[in-house]
Amino acid sequence: MDGPTDWMVFVGYLALVLVLGVWFARGQRTSDDYFVAGRRMNWFAVGVSLFATAFSSIAFVALPREAAYGDWHLLVTYLCIPLIITPVLWWLFVPIYRRLGLTSVYEYLAIRFCPAMRRLGTVLFAVYALGWMGTMVYATGLIIKAALGLDAAQFTWSLVGIGLFATLYTAVGGIRAVIWTDVLQAAVLGGGVVLVLLSAVGRVEGGWAAVFQMGLEHGKFRMFDMDPDLTRRGTFWSACALGLFAYLPGYTTSQVTVQRYLCTPGVKEARRALVTNALVATVVAVLFFLAGSVLFAFYHQPGAGGFPSLEKKDQLMPYFVLAEMPYAGLSGLVLSGLFAAVMSTIDSGINSLTAVVAYDWLSGRRLPMAVNRLLTCAFGLCVIGAALVVPLLGEHVIDIIARVAGLSLGLLLGVYLMGMLVPRANSAGAWLGLGAGAGCLTWVWLATDVDAWWYGAFACLPVIAVGVPASYLARSPRPEQLAGLAWNPAREQVR
Repeated sequence: MDGPTDWMVFVGYLALVLVLGVWFARGQRTSDDYFVAGRRMNWFAVGVSLFATAFSSIAFVALPREAAYGDWHLLVTYLCIPLIITPVLWWLFVPIYRRLGLTSVYEYLAIRFCPAMRRLGTVLFAVYALGWMGTMVYATGLIIKAALGLDAAQFTWSLVGIGLFATLYTAVGGIRAVIWTDVLQAAVLGGGVVLVLLSAVGRVEGGWAAVFQMGLEHGKFRMFDMDPDLTRRGTFWSACALGLFAYLPGYTTSQVTVQRYLCTPGVKEARRALVTNALVATVVAVLFFLAGSVLFAFYHQPGAGGFPSLEKKDQLMPYFVLAEMPYAGLSGLVLSGLFAAVMSTIDSGINSLTAVVAYDWLSGRRLPMAVNRLLTCAFGLCVIGAALVVPLLGEHVIDIIARVAGLSLGLLLGVYLMGMLVPRANSAGAWLGLGAGAGCLTWVWLATDVDAWWYGAFACLPVIAVGVPASYLARSPRPEQLAGLAWNPAREQVR
């Protein structure tokens, strides 16, 4: 970031994002406008926003790192999105959520079980959201630190600056601004990886043929290591567990994603958004893994000397851009891509946290817009605080996310599946199941060497295994109490 062109590109991008926030703030008069865009959002924009939010800065730094230093096993997790997660959402979760007309996904817990369960759901979501956003801000800050040569104090202020900027345009524009800026940021993210991929493969002697030959020789395309050892990271089974018990609950029980389904006019549009997300996420995930494989080939071709010495392996792709692609404006574009990734995370999480507090704790439909915006600013400060705590954990960003998601959303997924698939399930069973899941996960965390990618499974499955039989110890819900709350395939209709 030495030339004026780089700074012009970067500052121009930030200015465009702010203009979008102000533009979409027009006409917002109610909390429904602010949190679900009046339920009138375009399904394509919602689908792209889902992709941008879920990928965030993990995709920009962690996926190429996994492919370059490891193999393609993590891609199995992302393939769960089109193969498993989207069908489950299509047939089970989205029709129920839309039929109930929810604004907060945790309203379901109050209707199906009890108000206290709803409050617990919001607390678990807050734990997940703050940990998730804080990790993303920290990961992006590491890359910016390397790109700009920041010292420790400047690095801290960069984290503060990232959080404050995303909070500002989220507070001004609400969910409509969040979704449309996510579309812009997805374009920047996707365009950035294509540019890096094409440039890098052009620098490999032998082109694509050499990339695939070297990758196959070094086992870089492995995806089916069937070792059942739960302590090993990056096997086929652990990648499946990460997809089913960390990513699936992220798409089904997190306010961040569910809020987007609720922004569309109906079930049909929400399903179209799901398909859009699945297609875009799959294509872009493959591109990022290809980029990592190309970087491996570039640094291991004859005369290259191997990977550069880096403070963090996550810095590999940004390092390549800055060191090997010194074109005017390109560093600014890469830094804009990093900001695009992390801001897609922060804006979505902050708006969703505000919606949860407003609707689940403060009866949000009666709150003035000024209060909603103040809540947004308060959560922005919490995200900055979380980002400053993350370095103390000393783990890889994907592992941190896996632990946080397992502790929070993994437990919630078990409760939601009980509520939707088991008519006999009741609040007593749900509470006992939650206790079992929390206890099991605590034991796994403190007393075993089980890999973090399995944590969601050890949270979710005990909830169901204990909660369902325990429900038979208490009174069964009346049939009229379950109307619209449980899955009935004969009744589901596209509206």
